[in-house]
Amino acid sequence: MNRRGFLKNAAVVGAGLTLSGTCGLVFRALEASERVDLAVAQGGVPSQVTRAAIDVMGGMKRFVARGDVVVVKPNIGWDRTPEYAATTNPEVVGTIVRLCYEAGAKKVKVFDRTVSDARRCYRQSGIADAAGAAGAEVSHIDDRKFRDVRMNGLVLKSWPLYVDVLEADKVINVPIAKEHGLSRLTLGMKNWMGVMGGWRSRIHQSIDESLVDVAKAVKPTLTVLDAVRILTANGPTGGSLSDVKQLNLVAVGTDQVAMDSFGATLFGFKGSDLGYVRLGAKAGLGVMDLAKLKIKKIQV
Repeated sequence: MNRRGFLKNAAVVGAGLTLSGTCGLVFRALEASERVDLAVAQGGVPSQVTRAAIDVMGGMKRFVARGDVVVVKPNIGWDRTPEYAATTNPEVVGTIVRLCYEAGAKKVKVFDRTVSDARRCYRQSGIADAAGAAGAEVSHIDDRKFRDVRMNGLVLKSWPLYVDVLEADKVINVPIAKEHGLSRLTLGMKNWMGVMGGWRSRIHQSIDESLVDVAKAVKPTLTVLDAVRILTANGPTGGSLSDVKQLNLVAVGTDQVAMDSFGATLFGFKGSDLGYVRLGAKAGLGVMDLAKLKIKKIQV
């Protein structure tokens, strides 16, 4: 190195030392610029693709802090075993619970307001065993723990929601991607029906508007979309393996509108084909246009 090059390098190093605070800001800016809006992992077993997708988003420690009480909300609504793709994959749920504890969570709670008999749903889905083995507090819904929440929404002015969700430090929504006869698809926003009390059939009269109203009241820290298997017909209950398509895919993001918009593509739709996605975007809940997002896809 000649003298001029040596002096130039020395000046750069000196500036870096004297402006260490500025350098820290630069490094943080670079780190932020590398972050993605939506991560998609495909190809491995459920635990692998779940971990991989969350790692792409920055890891669970980005979302869960030491001492947090975390609610992990899967779909346990039906008396079906995992291969029928009517409920969230149990390995996905168990992996999320473990990642929360690895990040320092104090407690992780797993529950859902089921449609079929709760005991059978929890057992048949495999979620009770998988989440319990990972250390979660797995419980059935207690009807005394609903609190009326003012929404002033499109159609819902108030509705009883589950207190454990309202009081949690962090909430992770873990829906399965599947067909639904009324809303076309059930993805992230529709999964909030499992924390609603009252007579839920009432919201079917204005399903898209109602889902957006509830999504405004219950905003997830993270949405983890289970598409290990998807149910392509006869949803939401399923019952025939011919309606199931295996994708071995998990998608993760913080924007619930974007997540549902992406989920629609797994079935050959666009986000705009789903009424609640259009309304959610219009209401400012998130971004429907996937072209505006930084999406990173990886093979595991």
